[in-house]
Amino acid sequence: MRHAIMVEEKSGDRKIPVAQYTRMSTEHQRYSTENQTQFIAGFASEHGMEIVRSYQDDGKSGLSIEGRKGLKQLLEDVQRGQVDFVAVLVYDVSRWGRFPDPDEAAVHEHTCKRNGIQVIFCAEQFGNDTSLGSTLLKSLKRSMAAEYSRELSVKVFAGHRNLVQRGYRQGGAPGLGLRRQLIDEHHNVKGLLHRRDRKNIQSDRVVLVPGPAEEIATVHRIYRLFLDHGMPERVIASLLNRENVLTDYGRPWTRGTVHQILTNEKYIGNNVYNHTSYKLKIQHVRNPPDQWIRKDGAFESIVPLDWYLKVQAVIASRSHHLDDGEMLKVLAQILEKCGALSGLIIDEEDCAPSSAAYRSRFGSLLRAYNLIGFLPGRDYSYLEINRALRQRHPEVLTEIQRGIEQVGGFAHRDRETDLLNVNGEFSASLVIARCKLTPAGSYRWRIRLDTSLSPDITVVARMNHDNTAPFDFYLLPSIDFTSAFLPYAECNGFALDAYQFETLDVFYLLAARVPLAEAA
Repeated sequence: MRHAIMVEEKSGDRKIPVAQYTRMSTEHQRYSTENQTQFIAGFASEHGMEIVRSYQDDGKSGLSIEGRKGLKQLLEDVQRGQVDFVAVLVYDVSRWGRFPDPDEAAVHEHTCKRNGIQVIFCAEQFGNDTSLGSTLLKSLKRSMAAEYSRELSVKVFAGHRNLVQRGYRQGGAPGLGLRRQLIDEHHNVKGLLHRRDRKNIQSDRVVLVPGPAEEIATVHRIYRLFLDHGMPERVIASLLNRENVLTDYGRPWTRGTVHQILTNEKYIGNNVYNHTSYKLKIQHVRNPPDQWIRKDGAFESIVPLDWYLKVQAVIASRSHHLDDGEMLKVLAQILEKCGALSGLIIDEEDCAPSSAAYRSRFGSLLRAYNLIGFLPGRDYSYLEINRALRQRHPEVLTEIQRGIEQVGGFAHRDRETDLLNVNGEFSASLVIARCKLTPAGSYRWRIRLDTSLSPDITVVARMNHDNTAPFDFYLLPSIDFTSAFLPYAECNGFALDAYQFETLDVFYLLAARVPLAEAA
């Protein structure tokens, strides 16, 4: 089938300047970037095109745009308008991405189109145009790519489950006193894997074996100090650091790293998998114990079982005498002291229940956090700023209501959702975006749209560099914007900055009432 090309044909011998994007994922090696490049080059030659720029992602999954520097750079260049091409050639829909949500692939393609750059899929059987047939086939292909990812995820998990239950190690550092040993399909030993080494033959397997004697002695010493001398983890860490004994990563000890030695079942030879999961790269989830996959006695233990059980009894007893309220009180005190919470922060606190105890008592750390009013986030250093911005939110909403009233309009505010209903004609929500300085010295804004409210317009107030006052405003109609197309940077290109304003005067004009002369 001959593809319909919508880019403008050039007169004479001048060729159409285009870019190419190629991607190779580890789970689909048959689509090498070399093969894609060769096919795209033939397509370009056939249609009078010249490839003037290349974007590439090697060994990157198509489930998410995170980590795909090539695609990110392509989208940034397109949105800045600083490109010397009029189209992007891609081998097929799956190389653009196998996003779990097919709409995400469409959003990234639309980002290119709205900036005048067409995305052309060279190996697909549908035309690269906007006809009904092409649109339907492209949507179907996106859905098929997403479904492929879901099916592959199920198959990979089933394979991992089988291997774990057969006693093979599935990823992760071995830990102090242990080493990863490579064996072939007939269980013949092939040697030890060093840090960052990976097996390169699919049928090979990895098991854990005892490491150097001096490391095993350190592990034993940690257990004896805890059991025989009653030393808590922080004291043990301090003792080891004074003696210049380092962890397996060559770092000083902390309460948390000692706690890991005392609580990880791999030291008694158990192979435990699926503590956490990250299916389809959507969200990290800490799974309950009944979902763990385990094989007891899979490896040679380096810690006696009775030592391990006694340690677990001591650790569990720390929280047994505390009721739920007392445990939450301790957790709130840690939050007040540290300004944030995580499993490691909790485990670093002396005389406090471990993070495992909180998971066991409340079902998950997240539920315990919620019970004391803590909302975890990645950027803990901005916790105070976020709290101040949340307090500022109702104040700004009140200011907007006053501005609407001053131009003759009215706005009803929903007390539960803070959604504004303006003149009974349209709805609006307010998002206050925190400003953050990047390591490169530029500024970025964290913007999260509350799509569950379905506002007609989202007013984004981007804060200034010290987050004390609004820097500028964006008025974003919901019909034109998604979470993938937002003004995160100082300059975002004309397509976005056309919605940028220094004040909210334009928004107030939308709500203004204009008096009409009485008809004769």
